[in-house]
Amino acid sequence: MAVNLQVAPAQSQQASDKVSDRIAVIDCDIHNAPPTDKALYPYLPKRWQEYHQTIGSRGHTGGIYTRAVPNAARRDAWPPTGEPPGSNLDFMREQLLDRWQLEYGILNPLYGAGGQLNLEYGAALSQALNDWQLAEWTEPEPRLKASIIVPYEDGELSAAEIYRAAALPGFVQVLVVARTAEPLGRRKYWKMYEAASEHNLPIGIHFGGAGGGPITGAGWPSHYIEDHAGMSQAFQAQVTSLVCEGVFEQFPNLRIVLIEGGFAWLPPLAWRLDQSWRKLRAEVPALRRAPSEYIHDHFWLTTQPMEEPPKRQYFLQLLQQLDADDRLMFATDYPHWDFDAPDRAFPVQLERTLKQKIMAGNARKLYNLT
Repeated sequence: MAVNLQVAPAQSQQASDKVSDRIAVIDCDIHNAPPTDKALYPYLPKRWQEYHQTIGSRGHTGGIYTRAVPNAARRDAWPPTGEPPGSNLDFMREQLLDRWQLEYGILNPLYGAGGQLNLEYGAALSQALNDWQLAEWTEPEPRLKASIIVPYEDGELSAAEIYRAAALPGFVQVLVVARTAEPLGRRKYWKMYEAASEHNLPIGIHFGGAGGGPITGAGWPSHYIEDHAGMSQAFQAQVTSLVCEGVFEQFPNLRIVLIEGGFAWLPPLAWRLDQSWRKLRAEVPALRRAPSEYIHDHFWLTTQPMEEPPKRQYFLQLLQQLDADDRLMFATDYPHWDFDAPDRAFPVQLERTLKQKIMAGNARKLYNLT
């Protein structure tokens, strides 16, 4: 449930429970950000500092946040020091880590490095962001784990950064966005998957990106709500591409996390793909199993944002169709305006064992958190 108001100072349900009754929480989608571009300069070679100052970012045009929610942030998420939301570690501790007693949190900085048209510049920005995350976030705060930012439009450059960063402590996945220049099943991305598989790192696909084309199959939408709600179309296209291009036959240990894309659409997509595969399987001989089997074995999802059916029993049916006990992981989306608080995220009361898995157990297992 979206929260865009200042959170009351009263204790949360999570905090007021007895210690023995508390359910652990691992937040799989936290957005940290540099306070200014210059915060990255200590980690960026001088050549690229000058490039950033004189040329700057060049990427595909994408949607922007509405004026009502600058930086897509909660109204109370701006630190008192005046920095952008998600840029002050102490304030994040106060508002998120300590307040909700998080066991761990996964950092997903959305800086735009991976989508740069100048691929070398994107690679330099990615490396700088990764070094900045370790030095200024995961080292001073062990509860935080980071995502490796890569210049994902170049498989070889991405693989090189994975090989470099995976040797450093603190990283638990590789991060790309949902709207890429081409469907993610294409071979241009396979070097990235090879490197991630070798290091046992999931690929996180996060809401966002531009990709150079309209978000819908019918053209450019008129309104922000169409762009925001329509992002699930990009996720569906990526799931379909990864399955049908045979990526999981090539990389049988590869795991994909769909972050901030919803999840109610996944079971019907799997059913539709299975039906089509039974009639058209000769076209994709690399697929040795039904598409739904690859989806079940290789995809995880985060809870925020979650679809809420008009009747509560439908939500429980959805979780059954999704096999949520193994694949769904909790996320707040902090500090964004549609933040989900741990004690108010679900529209129904979940059975305790299932809730324990969604709130922490599935993430702990996927990311090898101890």
